[in-house]
Amino acid sequence: MGVDASLTSLISQILVLLALSAFFSGSETALMSLNRYQLRHKARQGHRGARLAESLLKRPDRVIGLILLGNNLVNVYAASIVGVYAYKIGGEPAAAIGAVILTLVVLIFAEAAPKTLAALHPERLAYPAALIYYPLLKITYPIVWMTNVMSNGVLWLFGVRGGDTELQSLTREELRTVVFEAGARISTRYRSMLLSILDLGQVTVDDVMVPHNEIIGVDLDDDDKEIEMAISSSEHTRMPVYRDNIDNVVGILHLRKLANLAKTELTKPKLMSLLDEPYFIPEGTPLSTQLVQFQRRRERVALVVDEYGDIQGIVTLEDILEEIVGEFTTDPADEIDDVVQESDTSFLVDATANIRELNRAQDWELPTDGPKTLNGLIVEELETIPPPGTCLKANGYPIEIVEVDDNRVRLVRVGPRSEHETPSDD
Repeated sequence: MGVDASLTSLISQILVLLALSAFFSGSETALMSLNRYQLRHKARQGHRGARLAESLLKRPDRVIGLILLGNNLVNVYAASIVGVYAYKIGGEPAAAIGAVILTLVVLIFAEAAPKTLAALHPERLAYPAALIYYPLLKITYPIVWMTNVMSNGVLWLFGVRGGDTELQSLTREELRTVVFEAGARISTRYRSMLLSILDLGQVTVDDVMVPHNEIIGVDLDDDDKEIEMAISSSEHTRMPVYRDNIDNVVGILHLRKLANLAKTELTKPKLMSLLDEPYFIPEGTPLSTQLVQFQRRRERVALVVDEYGDIQGIVTLEDILEEIVGEFTTDPADEIDDVVQESDTSFLVDATANIRELNRAQDWELPTDGPKTLNGLIVEELETIPPPGTCLKANGYPIEIVEVDDNRVRLVRVGPRSEHETPSDD
């Protein structure tokens, strides 16, 4: 009966010690596996376990020291009582066998299994464990501190500096990866908007502006009827007003201001009195910067100029916002039929179309690091204005010249991308 009682007591102790060892091992992995951004989010929401876990992880050397202290004490104690009991029963051979068996049991049930479970579901164990470790660290702080001093001293010899750890910021590409990996948690539309926001710093006003030759405005050299016709037929709420040509802009007209003149005849002096001062910005300005500038200056329209002060195009707040959320309008008057599907695989494309807009609309990957239009891309690639029938490839897309006028490519045929072609880094 004494032997049975002793064996029962031994088994009970071993089970308790194995449970404690499993807790220490699993909680260590769980705490180290926590997503630091999710942890900070929960902590800011008031989750007590998350707040304590975040506090512990500010000094990981201390919490690891505490866990290792507890784990080693438990494992050493378990090994000692198994060794003593086995030696009493069968001497040194039994003690050796007991050590091997205990090692296997600890490896499986107190190390591998709990650590695997903790790595798969870190929050389930980390937050409750933090409730235990936080006060326990206070109690055992002198021992943990001394252990850390010695361990950090060893690391210092190898040039490693311990101490507080801060939440590291993510790069733009890392943030893109996070958005992509969010999967079903974020809708496709929201994911696209987030990615567009991340790209704002890489896109400039040159990419979204209406080019110089396509700017629609009011010419003060026209007669009053022509001016009224230009204003009434405008699809925009703001129009540049100029003399002779668009390079001589004198102001920006907001059509809303004309409401007060609805019952009176519009004259050039009256028109001039309604103009806002034109707002000029340099070419190459990142969209992220210009968005902030629009907000600070309370402007919605800007004229893009080069280093010589010549107007290159016009950009609006709506142009920038459309880079984030997509096209605002479904009005047919605002749509340009740049692409016509010719067959299941080929498309007739207006070569004056903006490459970025083509990529967005057709899910293509034409190069965007050079010319802004398809015509510019073709001319740059061939270094000449090609005759009809000329063929080339742009990032794997076969392009055939269909129509050319005196100084530019007018119409092209774009085929499907070659499967063996790899995407560019653009």
